[in-house]
Amino acid sequence: MLLPVVLADAGSTPSVYYAFQNSDIVGQSIVFLLLIISVFTWVVMLDKGMSLRRSKLLSEDFLRRFEESRSLVRLAKETNNSPVSNVYAEGMERLLGFYEDAMPGYSNAGELFTRRGVPRAPVKLTGAQLNAIESVLENAVSSQILKLETRTGFLATIVSISPFLGLFGTVWGVMKAFCGIAMAGKADFTALAPGVAGALLTTVAGLVVAIPTLVGYNLVTASIRNQTVRMDTFSEAFMARLKLEQISADEKTPVQE
Repeated sequence: MLLPVVLADAGSTPSVYYAFQNSDIVGQSIVFLLLIISVFTWVVMLDKGMSLRRSKLLSEDFLRRFEESRSLVRLAKETNNSPVSNVYAEGMERLLGFYEDAMPGYSNAGELFTRRGVPRAPVKLTGAQLNAIESVLENAVSSQILKLETRTGFLATIVSISPFLGLFGTVWGVMKAFCGIAMAGKADFTALAPGVAGALLTTVAGLVVAIPTLVGYNLVTASIRNQTVRMDTFSEAFMARLKLEQISADEKTPVQE
């Protein structure tokens, strides 16, 4: 929380304290506003960072279980509410729906295995049904991306608005300083310096908020991008596994009309 640290250190830094004292009500209000924004921004970044890290670890664990599992249905017991796991759950819901339509009362995951332990499908799905499952997976990925991107818009807004708030305070302070000189009727540097110093403080405060927020935003978006790629890759692996199970179905397996 760089801005609170800067303000807390104002007492031991005469230049900062002097600038704040010589700011008018507008400049001081902007500094306090940026202080509040800084606190909220760090809370969001820390919470978002921990949430994305947890999602990443859970997704990696689910992917490991997916690689070890021999059947899509048996993997249903390994879900852990990670983004990848949620994509799997959406796809399995549609797949089992097709199985249940063709085989009322179907619920035994063991039916997906032959006596030799080779995965097989209880029902031969049509191309349209496979396309429907793939569409469900794509929609699930999009839904999970929206969840991962929650509050990233707030960070992007802060990155954009903080420097402008600081610039507004600076322009306002400089304008007031020059108006004061004009009213005094003489150009006195000692009269101009306090107002300019107070005006520049808002620019410093704006940059102190914007710079770490920009770094945090880039880290968050990079993590979301990586998890998006992981979900896309899993969707392709899911469909590949399903098609293999379909190929391994016995010749007597009924075909969906």
